[in-house]
Amino acid sequence: MTHRRNEFDVSNRINTTDPVCVRLEVGRIHRSLYPDAPSPVFLQAYADVSSFYCGDHPGYEKCDTAYHDLQHVLEVSLAMARLLDGYERSRGDSPALGERLFQLGVVCALFHDIGYLRRRGDHRHRRGAEYTRTHVTRGGRVLREYLPTIGMGEFVAVAAPILHFTGYERAVADIRLPDPAFRLLGSLLGSADIIAQMSDRCYLEKCRDRLYPEFVDGGIARRMTGAGEVTLFASAEDLIRKTPGFYVSASRRLDQDLGGAWQFAREHFGGKNLYMDAVRRNIHFAEKLREGPSLVLRRVPPVTCN
Repeated sequence: MTHRRNEFDVSNRINTTDPVCVRLEVGRIHRSLYPDAPSPVFLQAYADVSSFYCGDHPGYEKCDTAYHDLQHVLEVSLAMARLLDGYERSRGDSPALGERLFQLGVVCALFHDIGYLRRRGDHRHRRGAEYTRTHVTRGGRVLREYLPTIGMGEFVAVAAPILHFTGYERAVADIRLPDPAFRLLGSLLGSADIIAQMSDRCYLEKCRDRLYPEFVDGGIARRMTGAGEVTLFASAEDLIRKTPGFYVSASRRLDQDLGGAWQFAREHFGGKNLYMDAVRRNIHFAEKLREGPSLVLRRVPPVTCN
């Protein structure tokens, strides 16, 4: 593979800052799996989620979370489509998810972080990151309202629980869904969320320059307990130093809580898991950064609507 560009996916083919490029690739994957299916409604969802994030929706302010931005949800939607493809092609005797759940999975991926967006007229919160601890629940409410507008109203009851596979507001084991297929969809979504962001070519730079400020605004970097203030991340550099440790916990979540669903990417790519290869490169570099000042983070992350 040639030198990977900062705004491109792990295959270096898809510009993940461009909703049209991602939509076309996800549409291609959908057609290859379900050639006789009608035009999927998730095509409209790409335009709609762009409207939300870029400030063109009448009810919501423009996205102001630079880490959890439009590129992130586009990357997750692409990873989700690839995991769905890998599952459908390698499931053996396991039940097929089918075309309709493929569509639901993509729409959930596009809207999984919509809870970071502030409503217009929100005077209680200055920044969307202040919703960090509740953004999944907020996003579930938005998605429940949105699904009927694209003809997917039959999934209103399961949409919010599926989104909770991407967050920490509920333990995965405590999420209740009426059918194992929806639980599988949630595991695929939670896995796509992790591998998409951690494989980003500018992941470490984004953690330092974008995620840490969100953690400060969201009360994650420092929080008050009954014993006083607890500091989890003292600085942006401290966050980078602790990233290899996060990888350990993320790997445990991927393998145990989410059932190893990340492995379906290998089936999609024909034998190589390009996502995990990129994740491990990022973590290896983070480990090298801890050893001394000879290495620095130089990549410049792209900007979408922020």
